[in-house]
Amino acid sequence: MAPEPYPASVPRTPTVTLTVDGQRATLVFSGELNAYMARAMEERFLDPRLLAAREWVLDMSELERMDLACAYALMRAATGTSGPAVIRVRGARRNVQRTLHHAGVDEVATFED
Repeated sequence: MAPEPYPASVPRTPTVTLTVDGQRATLVFSGELNAYMARAMEERFLDPRLLAAREWVLDMSELERMDLACAYALMRAATGTSGPAVIRVRGARRNVQRTLHHAGVDEVATFED
C-alpha cells in the first residue's frame, strides 16, 4: 500500500457552505483552510451553481486561518473564464486578509467588515 500524500491527522475537506439565491452565491468559510485542502477547494469552485452566479459573497467571519495555496485556489476561481462580476469578502480576520492580499485576491474583490 502506498503512503498517504499528507498526514492522516490533517483535515482534507474544507469547511465551506454554499448557498445560492438567484445570481448571488454565498460561501461561508469556517475553521482553518490548509494546503491539503486546496484541491478540494478548487473542486468546490467548479459547482455549476457557483459558476452561474454573478456575485460571490465570501463570509470569512468564522475562518481562523487560510493557507496561501487555498487563497490561490480562490484567486484562480475568481479570475477564471466564467468568474463572477462582483466578489465581496466579509468579516475576514487580519491574518486571512493578509493571505488573500498575498495571493492577489484584493485586486478582484472588495473587503467588508
